[in-house]
Amino acid sequence: MRRVVVIGGGILGLAVARELTGRGDEVTLIEKEHRWAAHQTGNNSNVVHAGLYYKPGSHKARMSVAGNRSILAFAREHGVPAEVCGKLVVATQPSERAPLHVLAERAEANGVPARLIGPAEAREYEPEVACVEALRVETTGIIDFPAVCETLARLSTAAGADLRLGTRAVAIRPRTGGGVDIATETATDGAEVTDTLRADVLVNCAGLHADRVAELSGVHPRARIVPFRGEYYELSPGARHLVRGLIYPVPDPSLPFLGVHLTRMLDGSVHAGPNAVLALRREGYRWRDVSPRDVADVARFAGAWRLARRYAFPVGFDEVRRSLSRKRFARSLAGLVPAVRPDDITRHGAGVRAQAVLPDGSLADDFLIDRAPGQVHVLNAPSPAATSALEIARHVADATPD
Repeated sequence: MRRVVVIGGGILGLAVARELTGRGDEVTLIEKEHRWAAHQTGNNSNVVHAGLYYKPGSHKARMSVAGNRSILAFAREHGVPAEVCGKLVVATQPSERAPLHVLAERAEANGVPARLIGPAEAREYEPEVACVEALRVETTGIIDFPAVCETLARLSTAAGADLRLGTRAVAIRPRTGGGVDIATETATDGAEVTDTLRADVLVNCAGLHADRVAELSGVHPRARIVPFRGEYYELSPGARHLVRGLIYPVPDPSLPFLGVHLTRMLDGSVHAGPNAVLALRREGYRWRDVSPRDVADVARFAGAWRLARRYAFPVGFDEVRRSLSRKRFARSLAGLVPAVRPDDITRHGAGVRAQAVLPDGSLADDFLIDRAPGQVHVLNAPSPAATSALEIARHVADATPD
């Protein structure tokens, strides 16, 4: 029986823990926060993606299409709230029709049920939408991802996994002859309790800190994490009727973000967003959240400067302006649903995306998983990683050394 230590208590770390426990491994999972899904998993749009956006044959394409089926089946089996509602991707001007058709071709290549429809049929789904053409995607859904995490934690514990909240890795030392020692600190009643976990295999699912955990273990990561904050608004109760399901714009294919969109949640509320601005802290959910270390890390990374030269103007500048102005945010939404007004939206939290950036300034556009002796490091797993979590967990489990 192998001893495996998993770092990270988001949906991916918990899915890996359950998968490995089910394969007979002795698993310990450590999470520095005092609750599961504290960061990326617990602060996203809760959308189960269909898989239409991603390059055919890529990990994202294959795992999101399979993950759409497996995560929804998991929800049905374990009573996790979920709904398959479908969505519209809408071209709001003629110049967007060509990229919408490209997206439809990609959906077909990936095996995603989707069809192009005209404005009249689009309004049968969304009476208030404005478009010249739309892509109807039937398999998109919404789910309670934090509830998925609680369920994964319960199932893993019942199967024998040792899950530890409030525990962080402070040192990682590969052992001569194989295996890894992980020094940990656990916050208990105001005191720090230290321990050393001896593992045959280390699996790094640390999300926003994945590159740092890799470095801590002696691995030089291929990419660095640059955090981007995505801010959300919510439609007021009086404006919720304007949106029945999910409405997305045609995305810019040169960017990893899907653009500001509208999502009806399981409780009937409607969320709008997210935008994308550089976060000044890896866990920075507000403009005033600033970490000198995190800012310095970005400033020292040549890839971040190359990225900035590519996207700062006008894309980044426009995102910052929209972040600071409710009117601009509402104007973006009104491009999809003209009836939305600034008074119809109120701020509703934010999430931070762990975007892996390569040294040449390009964005890692696929899941990025590195291996070292006795170690597996998940270095890039942003959206659709939550949708794909069970599939990524199987892939990671297959990649762990014997």
